[in-house]
Amino acid sequence: MGVITLKNIRTFAYHGCLDEESKIGSEYQVNLKVSGDLSHSAKTDELKDTIDYVHLNHIVKQEMAIRSKLLETVADRILTRVLSELIMVQQAEVEVSKINPPIGGNVAMVSVSMQKSR
Repeated sequence: MGVITLKNIRTFAYHGCLDEESKIGSEYQVNLKVSGDLSHSAKTDELKDTIDYVHLNHIVKQEMAIRSKLLETVADRILTRVLSELIMVQQAEVEVSKINPPIGGNVAMVSVSMQKSR
C-alpha cells in the first residue's frame, strides 16, 4: 500500500448554520489522505497507473463549493466521490477545517475528520 496526501488545500466557501455564513463566507482548509496499491505505477512511471492528486484536488474544490450547514456533510461528500471516481483508492480520510469560526471565542479553527474504506 502507498499513501498520497494533499495538505492544506485552501478554499473559500459558505458553509454553516448561521444566515450570515451563507452571505459572507469563510476560509477553509482541507487535508486529504488516500491509500492504494502504488506498486504498479512506481514501475511504469505512468499517470494512468496511479491515483491522480490533481483529480483529488478537483473533487475537494468542487465539493467545498456546494453549500452545506455541516462540515460533516461536506467531508462525507468528498469521501464518497473519491471512492466512486478513483478505483485505485482503497481508503480515504479527510479533515475539513473552518478557519476563525464564529463561535464567540478566540478559536483558530474547528475541524471535522472522517474516513471511508472500500
